[in-house]
Amino acid sequence: MNMKMKKIIPVFLLLLAFLPARGQKYDGIVEKSVAMVGNDIVMLSEIEAEAQMQRARGLSVDKSARCEILEEFLVAKLFLTQAKLDSLVVNEAQVSAMLDQRINEVLTTLGGEEKTEAYFGKPIYKLRQEWRAALSDQSLIQEMQRNVAQDIPKVTPRDVKKYVEDTPAEDLPMVSTKYRIRQIGIYPDKEAAELAVKEQLIGLRERVVNGERFATLARLYSQDPGSVAKGGELGMASRSIFWPAFSDAAMSLKVGQVSQIVETPDGYHIIQLIERDGDMFNARHILIKPKYTSTDRDRAFQKLDSIRNLIVVDSMAFFDAARSFSEERHSATNGGLMADEYTGSSYFEKDQLKPNDYNVLRNMQEGDISEPFESLDNEGRNGNTIYKILYLEKIIPAHVANFKEDYNTLLEEVNQKNAMAAVDKFIEEKQKTTYIVIDPMFQGCDFQRKGWIK
Repeated sequence: MNMKMKKIIPVFLLLLAFLPARGQKYDGIVEKSVAMVGNDIVMLSEIEAEAQMQRARGLSVDKSARCEILEEFLVAKLFLTQAKLDSLVVNEAQVSAMLDQRINEVLTTLGGEEKTEAYFGKPIYKLRQEWRAALSDQSLIQEMQRNVAQDIPKVTPRDVKKYVEDTPAEDLPMVSTKYRIRQIGIYPDKEAAELAVKEQLIGLRERVVNGERFATLARLYSQDPGSVAKGGELGMASRSIFWPAFSDAAMSLKVGQVSQIVETPDGYHIIQLIERDGDMFNARHILIKPKYTSTDRDRAFQKLDSIRNLIVVDSMAFFDAARSFSEERHSATNGGLMADEYTGSSYFEKDQLKPNDYNVLRNMQEGDISEPFESLDNEGRNGNTIYKILYLEKIIPAHVANFKEDYNTLLEEVNQKNAMAAVDKFIEEKQKTTYIVIDPMFQGCDFQRKGWIK
């Protein structure tokens, strides 16, 4: 799915991804159909299944929320009915991938297969069958909505200019301050620091083998903020949510056994298996990251000072200095130019920057080169220590989007509005021509879209 389409697909399409059982009964609820759209029926159990899933995610579900759930089903059924009429084909590979992802997420949330089966009142294989059917419907709905949204005329520069001219300034997109930055990064002496971490973990492992409690040592020494208070325990979860090296090591252990040192982008671990169930496991771990001394920092700062002097005093271009001296691999070959790893954009807003980077950058002007400072790179979940100097190449101040400087932003905005209008028009037309019946128990709902009750 492309970036533009992600924005126009409403919540109702995400709903089906987590649908549990069709026809599932709930205590105190008599199973019945509550709506019909074309030849497709919405069952009360489907409404309650989604309500149950929302509660499992910590959301409050009242009568109003159930009305919203039903309306999402009604809209989805309109698209599904048309998809079947148009003979659209399910993307089976995509459905299988989504099913595996959803199963892993639910198993992790609920704590394994046994608890999941108890929660939904049926075996995993049955849930897989039912969720695959729901995801197949979702695949058709998404394809149908893409077809509707893409059947709009191509937006021209003239259309964008007219949109700007006809739209009040307060309704135009606001473009945040953006920075174009180059960097030169130097890493501390990793070898010595990593050796110290490994020696510490070897010592901790020996203490566990000799009888000390792993959980106690994890509380004292682990640097994982998410699990340290629980004695390093991670909870029953799918192996897919961890780094492969971590999962492989944990899954190879016997219950109670402690692993050798495991390296991941987060640092170095030792792991103790608590429980394993299929592709799920629960384990404790102790995470320790390399620590660097003031000597490491001073050495790196001296090197960066020398590089900075080459640029400022000897007029060496920052671009050339970055290519020659920077150890930050992602930007070095581009002359130190920082780029977003997902979009490729070389402009960054404040929230996209590392806090230490922004704290230095906010006091700089265009053309300034910072003094050396300590920051983090983009490796692992939290990043590794790196020392930097920054060159602020360009600042684009916050402003209301304009045709000359922000054409792509405005083009996306116009495409988005046109696509949403096409979707709204489709729903309105299909409400008029599709057989729709809603049970009296839901006819008092204050639906967002009119036209459901005929």
